Amino acid sequence: MNALLAAIGRQRPRLVVGISGASGFIYGVRLLELLAELDVETHLVVSRAAQLTMAHETDYKLADVVACASYYHRSDDIAAGISSGSFRCLGMVVAPCSMRTLAEIATGVSSSLITRAADVTLKERRPLVLMARETPLTLAHLRNMTAVTEMGGIIAPPVPAFYARPENLNQMIDHSLGRVLDLFGLDAGTALRWGEPETATQQRLGQSTHK
Repeated sequence: MNALLAAIGRQRPRLVVGISGASGFIYGVRLLELLAELDVETHLVVSRAAQLTMAHETDYKLADVVACASYYHRSDDIAAGISSGSFRCLGMVVAPCSMRTLAEIATGVSSSLITRAADVTLKERRPLVLMARETPLTLAHLRNMTAVTEMGGIIAPPVPAFYARPENLNQMIDHSLGRVLDLFGLDAGTALRWGEPETATQQRLGQSTHK
């Protein structure tokens, strides 16, 4: 991770964020908010299926979500800068990651900008984190997860940490995303560390209400 930061040099850190159609749209939105607080430049892609999930699960409009990102790219814009390995960034997170998106990444299929950007992330040996959201899992799901892991990707399902004794859904979301950001060397201050006291940031975020 230090090598990636050094390669970017003094440029503002960048992270690609994909939101696919699995349940858990709020993970992607909240991730954008946390990255904005960390002054990380975000490049957002929202799949068509994710927009349907957004309408079912939240009161957000696409414009609200786009406003949380530094840059927005249409899912069909395969010519976007993030589709090229020459686009320097810390890596990519798909939050949440549907099983279809997982399958395309595992098999090298790039039918959308999300899966193309993920493929580029893997080939450039940058961190790719997939917040896979499904249960129970079929053998196909497990094999796809194995394939992505063998290629260097990281499967990070949004599993709550009950040792943190979360008092509400917001704390559970923030803890999961804090652990995801740990994988990029970014500390959002939202993950309760085992054996460490709760920070003022964690206390403040735990009292907030996400839209």
